[in-house]
Amino acid sequence: MSASRTALLDQLVDAGRHVVERGLVQASGGNLSVRVPGTDRFLVTGTGTWLDRLTHDDFAELTPDGERVAGTERPSGEWRLHARTYAVRDDVAAIVHLHPQHVLLVDLLGAPIRFTTLDHQYYLGSCGRVPFIPSGSEALADAAAEAAREHDAVVLAHHGCSALGDSVPMALRRALNLEEAATMTYRLLVAGDTSADFPEEYRGRIIEV
Repeated sequence: MSASRTALLDQLVDAGRHVVERGLVQASGGNLSVRVPGTDRFLVTGTGTWLDRLTHDDFAELTPDGERVAGTERPSGEWRLHARTYAVRDDVAAIVHLHPQHVLLVDLLGAPIRFTTLDHQYYLGSCGRVPFIPSGSEALADAAAEAAREHDAVVLAHHGCSALGDSVPMALRRALNLEEAATMTYRLLVAGDTSADFPEEYRGRIIEV
C-alpha cells in the first residue's frame, strides 16, 4: 500500500470518528469514500460499518462499475451514489455521506437551507436537493449525481446528504458547514423568521475566509 493511499485511509478513519462525535450520523449510518490516486477506482466504507470504529480493513476498493478490486467483501450499499457523482465531477476526490438531523429537519419543514455566514457562503453557498428515492438504487445515484453537477452538497429527502470535496478534509468541512447552516436556519424558523439571510449583493462572490 502506497504512503498516499495509507494517508487517505487515515483521513477517512479520522473523518468517520469526527462526524459521529459531532452527532451527524448514528450507529452504522452514512458512508465515506475517496478516489484512489492515479486510477479510476475509489475506496468506500463497507456495509454496516460504524464510522467511529473504522480501520483500514473496513474499506472496499471498487471500479466505477462496482467491481471489487480489494478490501472488504461487502462495500456500502450506497456505492453507486459515490460512483455516479465521481463520474460527473472530475474535480471531486472525496464524498462524505451522512444523516444530519438539522439538514433533514429543515427539509421536512419544506424550507430551503439558508447559508447565512461567511463560511457557509465560501464553502457552499447553495445545495442541491433530491426527493425521496430508495437508498442504494440506481435512480437515487443518478439523481444525486445530477444535482452534484451544480452543487458541492446535496440533500437527500428523508435520508441525509452528501458533501463533496477535492480532498477528504474539504468534503468533511462542507458537511459540517451544511449542518451548521441548517441548524441556524432551523433556529431562525423557530424564532419566526423566514427572511434573514446573507447579503444578496455578496452571494456567489469569492470571499476569502
